Amino acid sequence: MSGSFELSRGKSGQFHFNLLATNRRVILTSESYKRKQSALNGIASVKKNAQKRDNFERRIARNGKHCFVLLAPNGEIVGQSQMYAHASSAYVGIRSVMSNAPAAKVDDLSNG
Repeated sequence: MSGSFELSRGKSGQFHFNLLATNRRVILTSESYKRKQSALNGIASVKKNAQKRDNFERRIARNGKHCFVLLAPNGEIVGQSQMYAHASSAYVGIRSVMSNAPAAKVDDLSNG
């Protein structure tokens, strides 16, 4: 069983999505999009780009916590992880995105 994308609309009217693992934990979050179709395009980009390890970049925040971003071929960030206390946890998060994203279904909760 693969994870799922939850597409939602915030109070500002903008759309965003989260990729959830099979345990329903958020493993990747998008930026905000003005148009629903742009958010759906972002989901398609995650599905495509998550299949290649080289598209992930691990980072360390100023507070010393670890995270990762998923990059499109043009270098644009298409999703970002949560903050992790350990680098090994960020690596596990990358593996989770790689295994869950490609076949994940989309749950549209945006009512729009």
